[in-house]
Amino acid sequence: MKDKRSILITGCSSGIGYSAAYILRDRGWQVFPTCRKPEDAERLRSEGFEAFHLDYCETESIQSAVESVLAITGGRLNALFNNGAYGLPGAIEDLPTDALRRQFETNFFGWHELTRLIIPVMRNQGHGRIVQCSSILGLVAMDYRGAYNATKFALEGYTDTLRLELHGSGIQVSLIEPGPIQSEFSKTAVKMFYEEIGEDTKNASHFRESYNRRLSMLAKGGTTKFKLQPDAVVSKLTHAIEAPKAKARYYVTVPTHIMGTLRRILPTSMIDMILRRSAKSEE
Repeated sequence: MKDKRSILITGCSSGIGYSAAYILRDRGWQVFPTCRKPEDAERLRSEGFEAFHLDYCETESIQSAVESVLAITGGRLNALFNNGAYGLPGAIEDLPTDALRRQFETNFFGWHELTRLIIPVMRNQGHGRIVQCSSILGLVAMDYRGAYNATKFALEGYTDTLRLELHGSGIQVSLIEPGPIQSEFSKTAVKMFYEEIGEDTKNASHFRESYNRRLSMLAKGGTTKFKLQPDAVVSKLTHAIEAPKAKARYYVTVPTHIMGTLRRILPTSMIDMILRRSAKSEE
């Protein structure tokens, strides 16, 4: 009997990761979903998954999850989907340096640590797929999203480099740039704003009026314009891990397709004008 194709997915408590776990399991994949909170991993186990706790900020949890997965698969893994991340809204001048460090730890450095553990496994077996869930904000920057913009721009450069370095190894590397997707992302962003920046800084900020409008919008789930369900991302993920030749990049939503094109043909001043108007329309 042919061995099942196996995939490790991070950030599976809800949204894209949760949807990916179910859809890929239905497609015959052996899915190993992971979650930052142990109770969420336990919930997934109750739903029939071999799920594990993995917090990008905790080296021990990353190593433990990888060891557990490889023990089950006999040391093999067909695909890795780095997906877990969070957004921290706020103007750069209001952003504490430690908060930016924590954003990078979860959205970038932890991904690197996990990816480095998986690459030797894929090299030894002669094949594999590494898929990174980036963002439209890895292609263009928007105001009040500086921390998240920075992590996704870093991820884009990192992944492009990885793709070049792994050429000829049998390991294919892809980026997915979703854009607006229905999830808990916006509501989590509000929580992170108050944890990392806080009410006092907000009230004293030059941007306090804009913060009040934007945080209110985010608390309601963010803008619904062009927003798609998580399975739209999973369809791109499916191609990236199942097609004979994966694409380097996958655009998902209308805004991502538009901005991916415009940034190549318009001057920066015009891109900035479009982005400012887009941000205003969200308030």
